[in-house]
Amino acid sequence: MDAQSYNAALADLRTVRDEIKKARAALTKLEADRDKRIAQLAAFEKAKAERIATAAGLSVGEVVARVPALAPDSLAANDDQQPPSPEPSTAQAAVESAPPPPRHAAAAPTMTGTAAHAAPSAAPAEAPAPESPASPQAPRDLPSIPTGTSGDSWFAHTSGLTSARPNFTQQARSTVFLDAATGVLVHRDQTHRLDLGAASAAEILTAVFHAIPEGVERIYITAGDPWHRDAGRYPYLRDAVAAWLNAPIPGWRTDTGRGRDRMAGHFVHARNPVGRYQREDSDSHVEIRSVGEWFDVDGDDPATVRDAFVLLWQALRRHWSDAVIMGSPSQTGRDLWTRTIPTRGQHADGFPVLSEELRGLLHATAGQGRNELIAPPRVPEQLPQLVEYDRTFAYAKHTWKSPVGTPRRITAATFASWSEKEQTRALYGCGHWQVRVTVPDTWNHVGLLPAPAPGDRAWHYPAEPGTTFTTWAGGPEIHAALANPIGPWKVEILDGILWEDGKPLDDWAKKLKETWTNLSAQAHFQGDPQQARAAHLASRAVRSILLYGIGSFAQRPRMVTGTTPRTAERDVPADAEIIGFDEERITWQKPTGFSRDPNGHPEWAAAIWSGARAALLTQRHREDNTHAGALHTPPGSVIAFRTDALYLTQPQNWPHHHQPGDYLLRGHLTGPVPAPTSEEELLTLRDAGRAALTATGQEA
Repeated sequence: MDAQSYNAALADLRTVRDEIKKARAALTKLEADRDKRIAQLAAFEKAKAERIATAAGLSVGEVVARVPALAPDSLAANDDQQPPSPEPSTAQAAVESAPPPPRHAAAAPTMTGTAAHAAPSAAPAEAPAPESPASPQAPRDLPSIPTGTSGDSWFAHTSGLTSARPNFTQQARSTVFLDAATGVLVHRDQTHRLDLGAASAAEILTAVFHAIPEGVERIYITAGDPWHRDAGRYPYLRDAVAAWLNAPIPGWRTDTGRGRDRMAGHFVHARNPVGRYQREDSDSHVEIRSVGEWFDVDGDDPATVRDAFVLLWQALRRHWSDAVIMGSPSQTGRDLWTRTIPTRGQHADGFPVLSEELRGLLHATAGQGRNELIAPPRVPEQLPQLVEYDRTFAYAKHTWKSPVGTPRRITAATFASWSEKEQTRALYGCGHWQVRVTVPDTWNHVGLLPAPAPGDRAWHYPAEPGTTFTTWAGGPEIHAALANPIGPWKVEILDGILWEDGKPLDDWAKKLKETWTNLSAQAHFQGDPQQARAAHLASRAVRSILLYGIGSFAQRPRMVTGTTPRTAERDVPADAEIIGFDEERITWQKPTGFSRDPNGHPEWAAAIWSGARAALLTQRHREDNTHAGALHTPPGSVIAFRTDALYLTQPQNWPHHHQPGDYLLRGHLTGPVPAPTSEEELLTLRDAGRAALTATGQEA
């Protein structure tokens, strides 16, 4: 793409933007009409939130938010049962000339990158500063640990639920790779060409089983996304996917699971869904899923994709003699991890699972990657350039230490009673802390700690001087707030969870890192272009195994998806959320709480995510005696954070040694560049920057 084409594409994009604005205005009008009708219905003395929610396509909670009078009595009662906020303990960096605090004051250390000692500061005697006034759409409240014995009871493990090394070997599944756009099917070393018709699930199953009579258990779609064929008929992709998965198939029904494989039912996802089917007249099971779960396919044919899976399996077998590639990278990652649980020593009996209460708290208070776009006026309207840095295989750098053992509750009073050394050790250890944070009056850079924002599990990063907010954060982020290269923040400890330091993931992660290194080298030195590409895809699959394996430890509450005929909308469960509907059926989902998953360890995922977010801010490179990260750039030069990536207005001389966590230059777009104001604009500029860097031959 040359400059003229780029400018033309930007003009076209602005046209689309204007059309979106018009559509949003129309949608806003319709939503206002809907809310007006809900209010009218609520005036009926026998009105029920459940009935109105189904008719409106909303959840019960969303209806109650619009008409509080419809709230069930149980919900209204719960609002009055929130535990009181504990008194804080201050973890604030002190000015060097400040007098030493009284021994009873709560304090936390002042820490710098090279300091050998820390100087505590006293908690202020006056009342803590009020929090910032609520915005028109108030952020959600994060849960707290109840006071007294009710909260103390959370600090235990779930009885009879422990991660243990398996005593069986996973069975490999007969797998094929299908390009749904061209009909090319690869099975082992043979290629078939299929007539898929409209590429419905029924047509795909019929064509595949006709070509492979001996049977297939897994069909990977490499291109074509057949579940999006009728996307134009639905307001959201998810609706189109649900309709494609749930369309009736003669002779087949939705799978109900088998043997040790408890995966049953379809998984509705806008981009990477999973359809699970079972023959009605036999024990034949098959799943249709996207290879996009493993890596991005950029025009690669099914044969190359199959070669990538073969190389992946061979590379994993060097470390796990019983390695089997399962349907998804998260399943594969967790299965491989269980096979590294020690057979002797301290953890030979496995790793017990936390109480359901603590798992729920971590689910609600421990976010994943940082995704933030910083728009004008915090950055210039016209950027001199846009430079993208991506942390290579980032999560692999943060698996060397993880929480183990029975957690301890650290109240504000307990923290305040500790010595400076004990406080420092706790904040450097494996902990999850409820804190009240104040941005310094002189702060002029990006935000450091996540705060709850409006929306389910949404986060933002306050940076306005003087802002005060309450949140939860991990030890690495607390340390970054207290010991960053610009200046310490005020952090008051309200409550905390502290574990022993352990290495439950270390062996697993080291093996995956070695596998990734070997495949990356093979991709670089392989003379055959197709095999080099396959090795590259395999290395990306290893990254997904670690990335999504860590995510699977988080164990989110289970959601059940179901459908109900439009003619029987009263049968939609009262606590269900409507996620789609068409002329014939309503698609809904409802939470069912946490399953008894022996491998549910959200404390591990939370610790890694916190470390990765902190490393986006500041990261030390010992070999080069330097630091990298957003806080080592000039104020106003950070444009965006995107999980493992930073977008800046100027290049940095940061070291890159092809090691996990190193900052890799991925894109460089010369300016002037209009500052992006939406994720779509950022991704467009990102792609242009990557293409420009590739064209100059400077990519790493």
